[in-house]
Amino acid sequence: MRERISQKMTYLGAGTGLVLFAIYGLLPGSFLGGVAGLGLAGIIFGTPVEPGIISRILVAVSMLTGVMVSGFLFVASTSVAGWLIGTVMDAMVGARKVMETVRFR
Repeated sequence: MRERISQKMTYLGAGTGLVLFAIYGLLPGSFLGGVAGLGLAGIIFGTPVEPGIISRILVAVSMLTGVMVSGFLFVASTSVAGWLIGTVMDAMVGARKVMETVRFR
């Protein structure tokens, strides 16, 4: 029983994190990664970034990295929050069972 509630709450937290990431994290992660990629391309190739293949690949990779980091943060933080809530619920259910066995003896 102990693993079941915390495990279910972890899955619920991960699902919530995916939904929140799709709503609030996808576009900002892409924007922040793109800005970082443009800055990096500006440092490597010069300030007015020319539309070359390598600079575009660098910006695209940094945008994907921004999206992945944003997704990881959303899903990991909500999964941990769900696990903590599930662990507290497990502890409360376990304490209630101990009290019931003591009362009826």
